[in-house]
Amino acid sequence: MAAMEMLSSSKWKATAASIWIQCAGGASYAFGIYSSALKSSQGYDQSTLDMVSVFKDIGANAGVLSGILYSAVAFNGRRIGGPWVVLVAGAVQCFVGYFFLWAAVTGLVETPQVAVVCLFMFLAAHSQTFFSTANVVTGVNNFSDYSGTIVGILKGFLGLSSALLVQVYDTFCKGNPSAFLLLLALFPTSVTILCMPLVRIYEAGGAASDKKYLNIFSAFALITSAYLMVLIIFQNILTFPSWASILTFTALLLALIASPLGIAFKAQNLQPKKLLEALDDPLPENPEPVSASSELHVSDHEDMNLLRATRCVDFWLLFIAMVCGMGSGLATINNMSQIGESLGYKTVEINSLVSLWSIWNFLGRFGAGFLSDYLLHKKGWARPFLMAVTLAIMAAGHIVIASSFSGNLYVGSILVGICYGSQWSLMPTITSEIFGIRHMGTIFNTIAIASPVGSYIFSVRVIGFIYDREASGEDDDSCSGTRCFMLSFFIMASVAFFGFLVALALVHRLPPSSPNEKKAKMYGSSLNLLDSKWFSTAASIWIQCTSGSLYTFSVYSQAIKTTQGYDQSTLDTVSVFKDFGANCGVLSGLLYSYSARWRKLWLVLLAGAAQCFLGYFLMWAAVAGVIPRPSVPVMYLFMFVAAHAVSFFNTSNVVTGVRNFPYYKGTIVGIMKSFIFRIINAT
Repeated sequence: MAAMEMLSSSKWKATAASIWIQCAGGASYAFGIYSSALKSSQGYDQSTLDMVSVFKDIGANAGVLSGILYSAVAFNGRRIGGPWVVLVAGAVQCFVGYFFLWAAVTGLVETPQVAVVCLFMFLAAHSQTFFSTANVVTGVNNFSDYSGTIVGILKGFLGLSSALLVQVYDTFCKGNPSAFLLLLALFPTSVTILCMPLVRIYEAGGAASDKKYLNIFSAFALITSAYLMVLIIFQNILTFPSWASILTFTALLLALIASPLGIAFKAQNLQPKKLLEALDDPLPENPEPVSASSELHVSDHEDMNLLRATRCVDFWLLFIAMVCGMGSGLATINNMSQIGESLGYKTVEINSLVSLWSIWNFLGRFGAGFLSDYLLHKKGWARPFLMAVTLAIMAAGHIVIASSFSGNLYVGSILVGICYGSQWSLMPTITSEIFGIRHMGTIFNTIAIASPVGSYIFSVRVIGFIYDREASGEDDDSCSGTRCFMLSFFIMASVAFFGFLVALALVHRLPPSSPNEKKAKMYGSSLNLLDSKWFSTAASIWIQCTSGSLYTFSVYSQAIKTTQGYDQSTLDTVSVFKDFGANCGVLSGLLYSYSARWRKLWLVLLAGAAQCFLGYFLMWAAVAGVIPRPSVPVMYLFMFVAAHAVSFFNTSNVVTGVRNFPYYKGTIVGIMKSFIFRIINAT
C-alpha cells in the first residue's frame, strides 16, 4: 500500500500518465478515416472538405492559448492550479468538437453551415495542443537534465497515436466512420480525465538512474512502434478476421497500460531514499521552474515571455527553420496519395505508405530527442546542429521523391518522415534552452504555427499550382508521371536546404556563456567544429556544387525561345548576357574587400543568393506565364542578374579558401573551381 501511495506522488507516474494521454490525444491525425463520411453527409465538394481540413491543421498547431494557460496555472503557487487545468480545457474541447461533428454526420442536428463545422473541427483539433503542452512542458520540468529524451518519448507517442487510433477503428468501428467520431469524443476525453490528477510538476532533483529508466521507456516506445509496423504491413497484405483484430488490439492495449506503469513502479522503488524525500512532494507555493538554460546557459534570454521572445533574432531563425522543415514535411504527407497515384503505385502500396508514415514520424520524434541528449552530453554537439543535419537529410529526401527510380517514394517517405518528426522533438527542447521553461509552452506553440503556414505555402501555392498546370491538358484534370511533382519537390528540397543554413546560423548565435567551464566546453564543441577552416571548406564545396547553373543554359534555353517567341539570334544575345554576368565579377571583389574589413564575409554570399533567386525566379515566371511577357532587354537583365550571382559565389569561396590555406593555394583553388561543374553531372 505504501509503495502504491509512493508511486502516486512521483515524476515517474506523471510520465506514465502523460504517455497514456499522448497515445489517445492524436485524433487530428485520423481525419482521413471519417472525412468521407463528413463529405457525403454534409454534401461537400472537395474544396469545401479541404477547407475543413485546413481548420483542423490550424487548430492542431495553433497552441498559443494552451501555452498561456499553462504559464498561468502551473507556476502561480495556487493550490487549485497545475497542469491538470490545461488537460481539463483540452478534454472539454475534444468532447464538444467531436461530439458535434458526430451529431452533424448522423443527422442528430440539422445540417450546420460550413463555417460552424469548421469552428467545431478547429475546436476538436485544438484540444491536441492542450494535451501536448501540458505533458511536454511538465516532462521537461521533471527531467530537465534529459529534456531531449523526455520530449522525444512524449512527442513520439503522439506520433504513434494515429496508428493506435486506426487499430481502435479497425477493431470496434470498421465500416462505420460516424461511430468512430463518437469514439473520438469519448475515448481521449475519458483517458485524460482519468490520468490528469497524476500529471504534476515535481521539485527538481535529478538522479543517476533517471537516464536508465528513461531509456527503458524509450525501448518500450520502440517495441510498440515495431509491433504496430508489423501489424500495419500484415493488415495491408492479409485480411484479418474479427477475432484476430480483437486479439491483436487487446495485446497492444494491455501492453500500453501495464508497461508504463511497471516501469514507473520499478523506477520509483529503486530511487535513493534521499531523492525520494525530494520527489515525494509536488511543487509548493510559488515554485520556480527548472530552466534547461540554467543547466547550459546557452542564451541571455532565460525565462522570456512571448512578447520579448518575438523581439529576438533567435525566435525568428527557429520559426523560419520550422517553416522550411515542418511545412515541407507536412505538405509531403498531405499529398502522399496523389503522388503515389501519379507514379503508378497500387492502392495497397499507397495505403501502406500513408500508414507507415506515422511510424517514421514516431522514429523521428523519439530518435531526435534521444540522440540530441546523447550528442550533447557525450559529444558536446548543440541541438540546433542536429536540427541542421535533419533538414539537410530532408532536402535529400525531397530530391529522392522528385526522382524517377523504382521505389523512390518508399525511400523518400522514410527520409522525409523521420526528419519531419525530428523537428517536433528538437524545436520544443531548443526553445526551452534559449528562452527558459516558464513560458516555454506559449513560445514553442507559437513557433509551431510555422507548420500550417508552411504547409499552406507548399501544398497550395507550390504543389497544387504546379500539379494543376501540368494536368491542365488532360481530359480528367489528372496528371501522371514524374512531371506532376518533380519541380515541386525540387523547390521544397531547396527550401529545406535553406532551413539547414538557417539552423547553422542559429548554432552560431548561441555561444556558450556558462560559468561552468565543463558545460560551456561541452556545448561549445559543436561551435568549434563550425568555426574551423575545415567546415568552412566543406560549406564552400556545397555552395560550389549548386552554383554552376549558368552551365545548364542549354537545358532551359529552348523553353525560353518557344515561350517568348525568340529567334535564334535573340536567344544567342540572351546567352551573351549570361556569359557577361558570370564573368563580370568586379562588384563581388569590391564587396568582398569591404566585407573582410567588417568580418562579415557572408554578405558576399547573401548578395549572390539574392541575385540568383531574383534572376531565375523572374525567368521562371516569364516562361510559366505567371507574369506578362517581358521585353527582350528586360529578359537580358534577368539573365545577367542570375548569372552574375556565380561571380559572388566564386569570389567568396575561392578567396576565403586561399586565405585559409595560403601554403596550398593551387590545391584549394583547384578544388573549388572543379566542384562548380558538378551540377552539370546532376543535371
